Amino acid sequence: MIGLAANLAGAVIGTVIGCLFKKRGISKRYENALYGAVGLAALGIGIENVTENLPKSHYPVLFIISLVVGALIGTWLNLDKHFTNLISKFGGSKLASAIVSETLLLCIGALSMVGPVMAAIKNDNTMLLTAAALVFVCSIISGAGFGWGMLTVPPILLAWQGGIYLIAKYISADFFTGPVVVEISLVGGFLVIATAFSLLKIKDIKTLDFLPALFIPVIFFIIKNLTGWF
Repeated sequence: MIGLAANLAGAVIGTVIGCLFKKRGISKRYENALYGAVGLAALGIGIENVTENLPKSHYPVLFIISLVVGALIGTWLNLDKHFTNLISKFGGSKLASAIVSETLLLCIGALSMVGPVMAAIKNDNTMLLTAAALVFVCSIISGAGFGWGMLTVPPILLAWQGGIYLIAKYISADFFTGPVVVEISLVGGFLVIATAFSLLKIKDIKTLDFLPALFIPVIFFIIKNLTGWF
């Protein structure tokens, strides 16, 4: 719950700070510095997740299959392109458009989706706290651009992350055993690294196209539990 609270606080405080700078705006130089700092933090956390869970994996090829199959599915579905088009569609100067765009940016991503799951099943808030830092930065920028109306975004973010948390914690708790957590954490770690690469402008990886990779280990273990294979 600490991670969820941190994201809510980051969104609210960031928006308020941004609103205070609304007349002056945030220069590109400082914007790049903020994203760079968050990118470095995300890179470290992603690497830590991979190095921690890779030795624990009983299926060392599963994460590779998950990333490959997930990328193929995501590319076939054109997830990144559809998301970009949706952002462009709502990319006007009106407040309602800005709220929709900001909500999509903060809710659809590896940190915001994997983080609540890790908090629920491992009591590990690391990813959520990193997400909170990114939310804080984005909220400052959006608050500076669109003003106090952006305070409508934090409750939506809390509902999204809280919903994922509750599903993982209470509805599917029996399913998320040790091996399942390891494989999801491993794939999630690679997706966080991909997010970091984009934030640091090392390589523009279309992370959204890789999001289906998170569901491949889940499907694998469902089949395993139903059939007794593997």
